[in-house]
Amino acid sequence: MKTNPAWNWFHYAAPQNFYPLAGRLLPWFAALAVVFAAAGLWVGLGLAPTDSQQGDAYRIIYVHVPAAWMSMLIYLVMAFWAAMGLIFNTRLSFMLASALAPTGALMTLLALWTGALWGKPTWGTWWAWDARMTSELILLFLYIGFISLHAAIDDERRADRAAALLALVGVVNVPIIYFSVQWWNTLHQGASVSLTGASSMAQVMLMGMLLMALAFWMYSIAAALARLRVIILERERHTLWAQRELMRVPAGEAA
Repeated sequence: MKTNPAWNWFHYAAPQNFYPLAGRLLPWFAALAVVFAAAGLWVGLGLAPTDSQQGDAYRIIYVHVPAAWMSMLIYLVMAFWAAMGLIFNTRLSFMLASALAPTGALMTLLALWTGALWGKPTWGTWWAWDARMTSELILLFLYIGFISLHAAIDDERRADRAAALLALVGVVNVPIIYFSVQWWNTLHQGASVSLTGASSMAQVMLMGMLLMALAFWMYSIAAALARLRVIILERERHTLWAQRELMRVPAGEAA
């Protein structure tokens, strides 16, 4: 009995098969990112009240918090695919890890930058070497190290494995970021959103932040899929199917 490829996930483990699927999913995630971002900004900037202690400066959380969440989540997903590549020696797993790294670095940089903008009016300083800030900065260096190490090695297979090992070593930094406010005395407040308890935020504020988190999530997936399609074509350029795909790409996009 033949298995329908649409329901066979192993079918999409081949870059040739995943490439068109990524192309079909990409516009949906991009559209969802726009919708969730518009809704989140409307709720966060228009409906949410002014905070009694921080004033309107707190509204930066609608960018800062989702970016910080995604910086950690993307690293964990990147490390997961790196591990899958090392264990099963699957090319697509390594490609997925490489596709995620730039977006993760962007989210980490955005979290650090907005954190500095938030810190100046709230804490009176742009930067303090507390545990969470420092560990988040280390996360940025890990992303940059992953990208740089991969680019520095000419052989793709060796580059994949070396970068994957670095990604796995860096995983230890993620729980340090997350639990730093509990383990050490830092400027950062404790978590306002908890999976096990009630939120300390007003419902409308929480709704705005969750909508923005979904927007960041959808954007990250869309960006990774777009980058993955480029990586697949670059690595599979010697195959007939990739050459046919490249012939369909307009000259301006190919550049």
